[in-house]
Amino acid sequence: MNPTNEDPVFGTIFEWDYLLWEVRLTFLAAGFLIYLGVFLLSHWLSSWTSTTYCALSAKEKVFWNMAVTRGVFGLQSCVAGLWALLIDPVFHADKVYSQQKWSWFNCLIAAGFFLLENVAVHMSNVIFRTFDVFLVVHHLLAFGGLAGLVINVKSGHYLPLMGMLLEMSTPSTCISWMLLKAGCANTFFWKANQWVMIHLFHCRMILTYHMWWVCIFNWNAVMENLGLIHFIVLFSGLFAVTLILNPYWTYKKTQQLLSPTDWNFENKATENGTLNGETHQKKRM
Repeated sequence: MNPTNEDPVFGTIFEWDYLLWEVRLTFLAAGFLIYLGVFLLSHWLSSWTSTTYCALSAKEKVFWNMAVTRGVFGLQSCVAGLWALLIDPVFHADKVYSQQKWSWFNCLIAAGFFLLENVAVHMSNVIFRTFDVFLVVHHLLAFGGLAGLVINVKSGHYLPLMGMLLEMSTPSTCISWMLLKAGCANTFFWKANQWVMIHLFHCRMILTYHMWWVCIFNWNAVMENLGLIHFIVLFSGLFAVTLILNPYWTYKKTQQLLSPTDWNFENKATENGTLNGETHQKKRM
Protein backbone atom coordinates (compact mmCIF):
# COMPACT_ATOMS: atom_id res chain seq x y z
CA MET A 1 0.00 0.00 0.00
CA ASN A 2 1.25 3.45 -0.84
CA PRO A 3 -0.55 6.63 0.29
CA THR A 4 0.43 8.40 -2.91
CA ASN A 5 -1.37 5.76 -4.95
CA GLU A 6 -4.41 5.41 -2.71
CA ASP A 7 -5.39 9.07 -2.56
CA PRO A 8 -4.84 11.72 -5.25
CA VAL A 9 -4.69 14.43 -2.57
CA PHE A 10 -1.78 12.69 -0.85
CA GLY A 11 -0.18 12.20 -4.24
CA THR A 12 -0.33 15.95 -4.88
CA ILE A 13 1.16 16.77 -1.46
CA PHE A 14 4.07 14.34 -1.74
CA GLU A 15 4.82 14.66 -5.46
CA TRP A 16 7.98 16.80 -5.52
CA ASP A 17 11.49 16.44 -6.90
CA TYR A 18 13.30 15.97 -3.59
CA LEU A 19 16.70 15.75 -5.31
CA LEU A 20 16.58 19.52 -5.79
CA TRP A 21 18.25 21.55 -3.03
CA GLU A 22 15.55 24.22 -3.12
CA VAL A 23 12.80 21.64 -2.58
CA ARG A 24 14.54 20.03 0.40
CA LEU A 25 15.34 23.36 2.03
CA THR A 26 11.80 24.62 1.39
CA PHE A 27 10.27 21.66 3.21
CA LEU A 28 12.76 22.02 6.07
CA ALA A 29 11.73 25.68 6.40
CA ALA A 30 8.06 24.67 6.12
CA GLY A 31 8.47 22.24 9.02
CA PHE A 32 10.06 24.99 11.10
CA LEU A 33 7.26 27.46 10.33
CA ILE A 34 4.42 24.93 10.74
CA TYR A 35 5.53 23.95 14.23
CA LEU A 36 6.36 27.54 15.13
CA GLY A 37 2.72 28.22 14.21
CA VAL A 38 1.62 25.39 16.54
CA PHE A 39 3.71 26.95 19.34
CA LEU A 40 2.15 30.40 18.83
CA LEU A 41 -1.37 28.97 18.46
CA SER A 42 -0.92 27.07 21.72
CA HIS A 43 0.11 30.30 23.47
CA TRP A 44 -2.87 32.21 22.07
CA LEU A 45 -5.46 29.53 22.88
CA SER A 46 -4.03 28.81 26.32
CA SER A 47 -3.95 32.51 27.21
CA TRP A 48 -7.67 32.75 26.38
CA THR A 49 -8.90 29.48 27.86
CA SER A 50 -6.62 28.36 30.69
CA THR A 51 -6.30 30.03 34.06
CA THR A 52 -3.55 27.54 34.90
CA TYR A 53 -1.51 28.76 31.93
CA CYS A 54 -1.97 32.42 32.88
CA ALA A 55 -0.61 31.69 36.37
CA LEU A 56 2.60 30.09 35.09
CA SER A 57 5.97 31.79 34.99
CA ALA A 58 7.40 32.82 31.61
CA LYS A 59 9.74 29.82 31.56
CA GLU A 60 6.88 27.42 32.32
CA LYS A 61 4.76 28.99 29.58
CA VAL A 62 7.53 28.30 27.07
CA PHE A 63 7.72 24.71 28.33
CA TRP A 64 3.90 24.37 28.10
CA ASN A 65 3.81 25.53 24.49
CA MET A 66 6.79 23.37 23.51
CA ALA A 67 5.07 20.40 25.16
CA VAL A 68 2.02 21.01 22.94
CA THR A 69 4.25 21.40 19.87
CA ARG A 70 6.10 18.17 20.68
CA GLY A 71 2.78 16.40 21.21
CA VAL A 72 1.51 17.42 17.77
CA PHE A 73 4.81 16.37 16.21
CA GLY A 74 4.54 13.07 18.09
CA LEU A 75 1.24 12.36 16.33
CA GLN A 76 2.83 12.98 12.92
CA SER A 77 5.79 10.80 13.89
CA CYS A 78 3.55 7.94 15.01
CA VAL A 79 1.66 7.88 11.72
CA ALA A 80 4.81 8.05 9.58
CA GLY A 81 6.82 5.63 11.72
CA LEU A 82 4.10 3.01 12.07
CA TRP A 83 3.37 3.19 8.34
CA ALA A 84 7.01 2.38 7.59
CA LEU A 85 7.26 -0.27 10.33
CA LEU A 86 4.01 -2.14 9.72
CA ILE A 87 2.50 -1.30 6.34
CA ASP A 88 4.75 -0.01 3.57
CA PRO A 89 6.05 -2.97 1.50
CA VAL A 90 8.98 -0.97 0.12
CA PHE A 91 10.44 -0.52 3.60
CA HIS A 92 9.67 -4.13 4.46
CA ALA A 93 11.73 -5.26 1.46
CA ASP A 94 14.72 -2.96 2.04
CA LYS A 95 15.43 -1.26 5.36
CA VAL A 96 18.74 0.30 4.30
CA TYR A 97 18.36 2.04 0.94
CA SER A 98 14.58 2.53 0.61
CA GLN A 99 13.04 5.94 0.06
CA GLN A 100 9.48 7.01 -0.65
CA LYS A 101 8.11 10.40 -1.59
CA TRP A 102 5.89 10.39 1.47
CA SER A 103 8.93 9.57 3.65
CA TRP A 104 10.90 12.44 2.08
CA PHE A 105 8.05 14.78 3.00
CA ASN A 106 7.83 13.58 6.60
CA CYS A 107 11.58 13.47 7.24
CA LEU A 108 12.13 17.00 5.92
CA ILE A 109 9.21 18.38 7.95
CA ALA A 110 10.67 16.57 10.98
CA ALA A 111 14.07 18.18 10.33
CA GLY A 112 12.33 21.56 10.43
CA PHE A 113 10.67 20.65 13.71
CA PHE A 114 13.98 19.70 15.32
CA LEU A 115 15.53 22.90 14.01
CA LEU A 116 12.79 24.76 15.90
CA GLU A 117 13.45 22.60 18.97
CA ASN A 118 17.13 23.51 18.95
CA VAL A 119 16.43 27.21 18.49
CA ALA A 120 13.85 27.16 21.31
CA VAL A 121 16.06 25.17 23.70
CA HIS A 122 19.12 27.36 23.19
CA MET A 123 17.16 30.61 23.39
CA SER A 124 15.44 29.38 26.56
CA ASN A 125 18.79 28.40 28.07
CA VAL A 126 20.20 31.85 27.36
CA ILE A 127 17.16 33.84 28.50
CA PHE A 128 16.38 31.81 31.63
CA ARG A 129 20.00 30.85 32.43
CA THR A 130 19.36 27.11 32.47
CA PHE A 131 20.96 24.12 30.79
CA ASP A 132 19.42 20.66 30.41
CA VAL A 133 22.27 18.61 28.97
CA PHE A 134 20.07 15.60 28.13
CA LEU A 135 17.59 17.76 26.21
CA VAL A 136 20.32 19.65 24.36
CA VAL A 137 22.20 16.50 23.30
CA HIS A 138 18.98 14.71 22.32
CA HIS A 139 17.76 17.53 20.08
CA LEU A 140 21.17 18.22 18.51
CA LEU A 141 21.61 14.56 17.54
CA ALA A 142 18.02 14.26 16.33
CA PHE A 143 18.40 17.32 14.12
CA GLY A 144 21.78 16.12 12.89
CA GLY A 145 20.38 12.73 11.94
CA LEU A 146 17.48 14.20 9.97
CA ALA A 147 19.44 17.11 8.53
CA GLY A 148 21.82 14.53 7.08
CA LEU A 149 19.05 13.64 4.64
CA VAL A 150 19.13 17.18 3.28
CA ILE A 151 22.81 16.76 2.38
CA ASN A 152 23.02 13.05 1.57
CA VAL A 153 20.13 12.39 -0.80
CA LYS A 154 20.92 8.69 -1.18
CA SER A 155 20.44 7.94 2.53
CA GLY A 156 17.70 5.45 3.27
CA HIS A 157 14.69 6.63 5.26
CA TYR A 158 13.78 3.60 7.37
CA LEU A 159 16.10 4.38 10.30
CA PRO A 160 15.18 8.11 10.39
CA LEU A 161 11.50 7.14 10.39
CA MET A 162 12.11 4.77 13.31
CA GLY A 163 13.88 7.65 15.04
CA MET A 164 10.76 9.74 14.51
CA LEU A 165 8.64 6.93 15.94
CA LEU A 166 10.62 7.26 19.18
CA GLU A 167 8.61 10.46 19.69
CA MET A 168 5.52 8.29 20.33
CA SER A 169 5.58 9.25 24.01
CA THR A 170 5.31 13.01 23.50
CA PRO A 171 1.48 13.30 23.35
CA SER A 172 1.16 11.50 26.69
CA THR A 173 4.03 13.54 28.12
CA CYS A 174 2.24 16.74 27.09
CA ILE A 175 -1.03 15.65 28.72
CA SER A 176 0.77 14.51 31.88
CA TRP A 177 2.61 17.79 32.38
CA MET A 178 -0.44 19.97 31.70
CA LEU A 179 -2.61 18.04 34.14
CA LEU A 180 0.17 18.11 36.71
CA LYS A 181 0.36 21.90 36.49
CA ALA A 182 -3.44 22.08 36.75
CA GLY A 183 -3.36 20.15 40.03
CA CYS A 184 -4.98 17.00 38.64
CA ALA A 185 -2.34 14.48 39.69
CA ASN A 186 -4.82 12.63 41.92
CA THR A 187 -7.28 12.01 39.12
CA PHE A 188 -7.76 8.62 37.48
CA PHE A 189 -7.16 10.14 34.04
CA TRP A 190 -3.72 11.49 35.01
CA LYS A 191 -2.67 8.16 36.50
CA ALA A 192 -3.98 6.20 33.50
CA ASN A 193 -2.15 8.54 31.12
CA GLN A 194 1.01 8.12 33.20
CA TRP A 195 0.74 4.33 32.88
CA VAL A 196 0.32 4.67 29.12
CA MET A 197 3.33 6.99 28.95
CA ILE A 198 5.52 4.59 30.93
CA HIS A 199 4.43 1.75 28.63
CA LEU A 200 5.34 3.87 25.60
CA PHE A 201 8.79 4.53 27.05
CA HIS A 202 9.27 0.78 27.30
CA CYS A 203 8.10 0.52 23.67
CA ARG A 204 10.74 3.12 22.80
CA MET A 205 13.39 0.88 24.32
CA ILE A 206 12.19 -2.10 22.29
CA LEU A 207 12.19 0.05 19.15
CA THR A 208 15.83 1.05 19.73
CA TYR A 209 16.71 -2.66 19.93
CA HIS A 210 14.99 -3.14 16.59
CA MET A 211 17.03 -0.28 15.13
CA TRP A 212 20.23 -1.89 16.43
CA TRP A 213 19.14 -5.21 14.91
CA VAL A 214 18.63 -3.56 11.50
CA CYS A 215 22.02 -1.83 11.73
CA ILE A 216 24.03 -4.84 12.95
CA PHE A 217 22.65 -7.24 10.35
CA ASN A 218 23.19 -4.67 7.58
CA TRP A 219 26.34 -3.06 8.98
CA ASN A 220 28.41 -2.62 5.80
CA ALA A 221 25.41 -1.49 3.75
CA VAL A 222 24.38 1.06 6.41
CA MET A 223 27.91 2.50 6.60
CA GLU A 224 28.12 2.74 2.81
CA ASN A 225 24.67 4.28 2.52
CA LEU A 226 25.04 6.92 5.23
CA GLY A 227 28.62 8.04 4.80
CA LEU A 228 31.05 8.52 7.69
CA ILE A 229 29.76 11.78 9.24
CA HIS A 230 26.05 10.88 9.01
CA PHE A 231 26.91 7.39 10.33
CA ILE A 232 28.68 8.86 13.39
CA VAL A 233 25.81 11.26 14.14
CA LEU A 234 23.12 8.59 13.78
CA PHE A 235 24.93 6.01 15.87
CA SER A 236 25.87 8.55 18.54
CA GLY A 237 22.17 9.37 18.85
CA LEU A 238 21.12 5.72 18.88
CA PHE A 239 23.78 4.91 21.49
CA ALA A 240 22.71 7.82 23.71
CA VAL A 241 18.99 7.02 23.45
CA THR A 242 19.49 3.30 24.10
CA LEU A 243 21.88 3.42 27.03
CA ILE A 244 21.25 6.79 28.68
CA LEU A 245 18.16 8.77 27.70
CA ASN A 246 15.47 6.05 27.47
CA PRO A 247 16.44 4.34 30.78
CA TYR A 248 16.74 7.69 32.57
CA TRP A 249 13.42 9.06 31.30
CA THR A 250 11.63 5.74 31.97
CA TYR A 251 12.92 5.83 35.54
CA LYS A 252 11.88 9.47 36.02
CA LYS A 253 8.38 8.92 34.61
CA THR A 254 7.89 5.85 36.83
CA GLN A 255 9.09 7.83 39.82
CA GLN A 256 6.68 10.62 38.89
CA LEU A 257 3.75 8.17 38.95
CA LEU A 258 4.62 7.22 42.53
CA SER A 259 5.42 10.79 43.60
CA PRO A 260 3.73 13.36 41.33
CA THR A 261 6.38 16.08 41.14
CA ASP A 262 7.24 18.45 38.34
CA TRP A 263 10.93 17.55 38.08
CA ASN A 264 11.39 19.94 35.15
CA PHE A 265 10.98 22.81 37.63
CA GLU A 266 12.51 21.78 40.91
CA ASN A 267 11.21 24.75 42.85
CA LYS A 268 7.58 23.70 42.32
CA ALA A 269 6.09 20.43 43.48
CA THR A 270 2.75 18.72 43.34
CA GLU A 271 1.54 17.46 46.66
CA ASN A 272 -1.73 15.63 47.16
CA GLY A 273 -2.84 16.44 43.65
CA THR A 274 -2.51 20.25 44.00
CA LEU A 275 0.33 22.57 43.13
CA ASN A 276 2.47 23.86 45.94
CA GLY A 277 3.90 27.14 44.74
CA GLU A 278 6.22 27.67 47.69
CA THR A 279 9.89 27.41 46.93
CA HIS A 280 11.57 24.55 48.71
CA GLN A 281 14.76 22.56 48.55
CA LYS A 282 14.44 19.17 46.93
CA LYS A 283 14.95 16.36 49.42
CA ARG A 284 18.08 14.34 48.85
CA MET A 285 18.05 10.61 49.25
